[in-house]
Order: sequence, then C-alpha cells, then structure tokens
Amino acid sequence: MAATATQAALSNGTRTIPAQLVLSSEAGTLKRSVMRELLKLTARADVISLAGGLPASELLPLAQLQECIETVLRRDGTRALQYSPMIESLRRWICDTMRARGVACEPEQVHITNGAQQGLTILSRLFLDPDQPAVVEAITFTGIQQVTAGRGAVMRTVPTDLATGVDVDALEEAFHRTPRPRLAVVIPDFHNPLGVSLTLEKRQRIAELAARYRVPLVEDDPYSALRFDGQSLPPIKAFDEAGAVFYIGSFSKMLAPSLRLGWIVAPAELASQVTVLRESIDLESSTLIQRAVSLFVEQGLMAGHLARFNAANRCRRDVLFDALAHYLGDRASWTRPEGGLFVWLTLREEIDTWALLEDAIAAGVAFVPGAAFALNGGSHNTLRLNFSNVQPELIPVAVERLAQVIKQKGK
Repeated sequence: MAATATQAALSNGTRTIPAQLVLSSEAGTLKRSVMRELLKLTARADVISLAGGLPASELLPLAQLQECIETVLRRDGTRALQYSPMIESLRRWICDTMRARGVACEPEQVHITNGAQQGLTILSRLFLDPDQPAVVEAITFTGIQQVTAGRGAVMRTVPTDLATGVDVDALEEAFHRTPRPRLAVVIPDFHNPLGVSLTLEKRQRIAELAARYRVPLVEDDPYSALRFDGQSLPPIKAFDEAGAVFYIGSFSKMLAPSLRLGWIVAPAELASQVTVLRESIDLESSTLIQRAVSLFVEQGLMAGHLARFNAANRCRRDVLFDALAHYLGDRASWTRPEGGLFVWLTLREEIDTWALLEDAIAAGVAFVPGAAFALNGGSHNTLRLNFSNVQPELIPVAVERLAQVIKQKGK
C-alpha cells in the first residue's frame, strides 16, 4: 500500500548523513518517534486531538508540587542542587507501595530512573545483544519498539486478546523456541494502545513461564494507578518466585510527565549491574525532583491527587463511550478499559486509518492509526483514541467529526 501524505510527513525528519561520518548500528536502526511527529501535525487550534498519551494540564497538581519544590529548596538548600545518590525516602515509599500490591522487595532493589522509558533502556542493555531474540506483543507501545529495535534484537511477537490481555499460549510457544529469548516485555494494566488488562490467571501463568523457561520478563506498568472501575490486581511481579520478573513503574502518568521519574524493581543480586548501566547513561535522576516527589508522597498527597485525577478521567472515558455508541455503534467496535488513558477502535476491514487520518485532520479531529503500533504490519483498520487530554464537552464533537469521516470512507 502506498504511503499517505501524512505518513510521508512523519518521515520527513530524516536527513542525509555526511559521507565522512559512520553511524553505529543502533543509530542507523532507530527511527524518530511516530507519536511525537504525529502530535506536531495535530497541533492546530481547530483540531480536537484524541491522539496524545498525556494527562490534561488542568488536572496536574501544580500548587502542591510548587510548594514541595519550594519547601525542599528552603529546607535542604544547595544539597538539593548537588549530585546525590538515589533518595532513600523515595525508594522506601516505592518499596512500601509495591509491598502493598503483593510484591516482596527491599529498598535496595528499587532503582530510580528518568521515567519508564529509561527503565526499558537499562533492562534492554542488561540482557539484549544484537541478533538475539526478544519477545514483545505484536501491537505495543512505540517506545518498547524503539528500545528493542535499537539493541538489534530479533523480534518474536505474540498477539494480545482484546478482553484478557496477551495470549499466554503464544507467549509460551515463543519462550520454548530455540534460541531462548533474552528478554520479554509485557504491559499488564490498561495497555498502550489497546486499553486491555491482564486477568489474574494470566499474570500468575506469565510469572510461572518466565521462571520455567528462564526468560527475563519486563513488566512495564505505568498505568495501574489510573484505575477507575473494577478490582485492582497484583502485578506479575507479585507471583515472581524465581527473580525472573523486572517491574517498571512511573510517576509520569500518575503525577506529572515532565518530572521524568520512574523506577525499576530488580532482584537484589543484579543491583550493582543495574546501577552501573544506569550510571553509564546519565549518572542519576535530578536530586531536586526526587526530593520534591518524596516530600509529595510523604505528606500523603498522592491518594487525594489520584482520587481527583481518576474521577475526572472516568468522566471523560464515559463521555467517550457514550459518544462512540451514539455515533459509531453500527460501524466500529472498541475496548472498554477500566482505567488508563486509551480506547482501541476496530473499523470495517475496507477502511485504512492512515488514509482516514488525513481526512480526519481536515475535518478537525485527530487520532493515532493502529498500524503505528503494529510490529508485523496489519491493523490497518484500527485506531487509538485518548480521552484524558480533551475537555469532556469536546469529546462528542470530536467523535461526531470522526464518525462523519468514517461514514464517507465507508460509502
């Protein structure tokens, strides 16, 4: 299928490299983030964007974070501006939070990172060599694709059920093949882009498979705190008796993206290796930000913030569900996540959502084509919608515009 004008625009950032320069294989493999480039195309004032993956600015705890930063600077002075090891009070809070979810861990197993993406980078460097297999979901977050491809991994993909999460039988088959995978990555809660969460039974079985086949499994979990409905489930790491599961969490989605603060929970035996790899990248995370976030959580502000944040996003999700049922009930199916930021739509087979996007932007609405997340191609008739970063009253307007474009394509 020929590339659309929008796809061509997304690739225009590539420039010719001077002949005298020889790039590393990793630099030659990496591609610019489709998501970041797409957001530039949809930034027009007349476009209602359902394309982003970020919280609404008005829901961020600006005043509370400002007070925490000012308090840290008054209290700690220049110590907050110097190099520093990981802040122990923050590691203890993370450890206590993980224990409350059923994960047995100690503070020395908690490694502070600059967001979940850096956690993925560290763990991929810990386990992946070029031309070695890695197992990922066939439709997954573009950041996972970038990190594993950048290491030169040979990708083995497994499908994900839109109701229960990753296909565990396919995962076992991928683990069983020779050579044994060096790494696997799974998103357990409110999947990006699918919105689906793993069932309890699948979480237990995935932990068992990682142990049986001795495959290091990365549990990439930035969204579990964003639950609106249903019962919270323990992470895969809670069932990890063999030290095969590496948990990644993040403050970016539940507190504020620009904090760039996340964490890894890894076996104590690998603490020194994780630390050395982290230091080789950028030494450490901001001392000031660590201290400010530590004060935020120590003061008990997180629970109230998440209650307000999740209530607002539940409202936006429900408005989106109602609008989809009203305008697209006979033309699409969609996932029904109990939290997170995203809903996944499947349209009729004859509709190509890359081509649809151009008409949608012209009509004043934006989304992300599902093919942007598909490692093996396909998913041409799918798309991801974000509900968290748009005003509730604009959601029906956006869906009506989208429905009109879809109906025109489906004639």
